[in-house]
Amino acid sequence: MEITIKERDNKGFALARQNDERMGMMTYSVAGPKLIIIDHTEVEETYKQQGVGLKMLEALVDRAREKSQKILPLCPFANAMFKRHKELQDVLK
Repeated sequence: MEITIKERDNKGFALARQNDERMGMMTYSVAGPKLIIIDHTEVEETYKQQGVGLKMLEALVDRAREKSQKILPLCPFANAMFKRHKELQDVLK
């Protein structure tokens, strides 16, 4: 699985792909130089329950750590993952 993060202006997304097939996407808004807001996660039906959403979140967490950013998870999935995975909470807003 390959996770690509793209950002333009004040919007961004993490895209999960495998063999040129889209597995899922997690979208976010840039609320300033120190904060991103995850607003939506979707995983293709074929790949549900395989950890795709968590992998996208982990990629965004790694990027937030590199940029000294915090993450506000408005997306119910991302919020639930932050609650479940304590090791991700250092970037939680």
